[in-house]
Amino acid sequence: MLQFRTTHLYAAARLTGSTKHSLSQLKLSPMHLHVIFPLAISLLLVLSPAAVRRCAAQERTGDAPPYKPLVSPLARDSATSLYTISIQDSGPLIVDLAGPLVWSTCASGHPTFSCSSRECAAANGDGVTPAPAPAPRPSCRKRPNCACTAHPCNPVTGRCAAGDLTSSPMSANTTDGRSLLPHPVSFSTVASCAPENLLQSLPAGAVGVAGLSRAPLSLPSQLAARRGLGSRFALCLPGVAVFGNTTIYLMGFPLELTAIIGRTPLVKNPKRSGDYYIPAVAITMVWTSSGDTPAALPPRALELDPATGRGGVTLSTVAQYTAMRSDVYGPFLQAFDAAIGAPGTVKKVPEVAPFKLCYDTWSLRPLKRLGWDVPIIRLELAAGASSNWTMYSGNSLVQVGDRTLCLAFLEMAGGGGSDDGPAVVIGMHQLEDNLLVFDADNEELRFSGILRGSGATCSTFNFTA
Repeated sequence: MLQFRTTHLYAAARLTGSTKHSLSQLKLSPMHLHVIFPLAISLLLVLSPAAVRRCAAQERTGDAPPYKPLVSPLARDSATSLYTISIQDSGPLIVDLAGPLVWSTCASGHPTFSCSSRECAAANGDGVTPAPAPAPRPSCRKRPNCACTAHPCNPVTGRCAAGDLTSSPMSANTTDGRSLLPHPVSFSTVASCAPENLLQSLPAGAVGVAGLSRAPLSLPSQLAARRGLGSRFALCLPGVAVFGNTTIYLMGFPLELTAIIGRTPLVKNPKRSGDYYIPAVAITMVWTSSGDTPAALPPRALELDPATGRGGVTLSTVAQYTAMRSDVYGPFLQAFDAAIGAPGTVKKVPEVAPFKLCYDTWSLRPLKRLGWDVPIIRLELAAGASSNWTMYSGNSLVQVGDRTLCLAFLEMAGGGGSDDGPAVVIGMHQLEDNLLVFDADNEELRFSGILRGSGATCSTFNFTA
């Protein structure tokens, strides 16, 4: 309809003398004028200035259905080790895989949603499917224009606050999976306002959080629903985020990556319905110098209990290092130390807090691309996965001194014995330089393992048009 009106608007402009042509040159009879001129004037009145601007913006940027996948750079903050995405117009947002909302500080005069709107129901619901429009609450019947209140939470401090549900302007580049397409696009998402003090412990300059969970108002859920991009999004830390069903290429590696990397089903936790869980069953250390050394975990220690929501293995872009429940952490440390110590050539050094196992780099053999020759940590996945998740030294060790490397895994605070807590939370250090593709429709995660051995890294996406 907009395209039809715009076409006639151009005709109206010509008829009102804004072109070089006279009416005689247009060869219109008086009967034509009698019909067309009133139509042109009515179209000028009907077509709103906002519609004209939208049409002009679409012609300028090419942002019209079918929409193209979006791409945005990810940056690591050196002070907090958190990752930010530059997609909101007001400033960078923290990337939170478990976050159900997009939220940020707001300027005065921001728009709001009604507390009887579908968006308000989705913002305050527990499920991952947007609810139909609910009946107005009693308070809304008295105040039909009441503003919706959402409850954004800081993923670092755990503190929550109340804020208006609003519409937030955003912009990003489109992509074909290889590089940028010529025009950036602008769009809006449903977001929550938050007070300034909710930014505590976030990187300097960050204005809020981009929730990436399976909740209906997370950033990927909204882009899939509002722009029809498909249910997939990809993260590659540090480097790039891609939203939409597209191929992905990284410079330094000639093949399309999403088709050849590992796959595993995602597991749903009824108590944490938006989080991403993978079906791990065991942990084994693999090293040519000592063979396979399995961690002697208690039976079903990694299994997710669907009745209570306890256990399971989940992913986090807020935890810096992988954290394990105490009954998993102890056997894991013993297995790694036994494997690396078997040849008798690796020298242990005193632990450096918060880590428990540390080694002298002079006793380790460096590898060309993968860091150090140490046991590979193999997270064994259940039936349905195409391969296991393996962690090489680039993801398993961290340098804490000139000659000191430590195993970058921690024990959960308090032992991790909460009623609905996970058994393992895979942290950012273990996710770095791994391409992760989350597919909500197929309930699947695609994962590459560390990319450095392939010649590519997460930082080699081609951010040029």
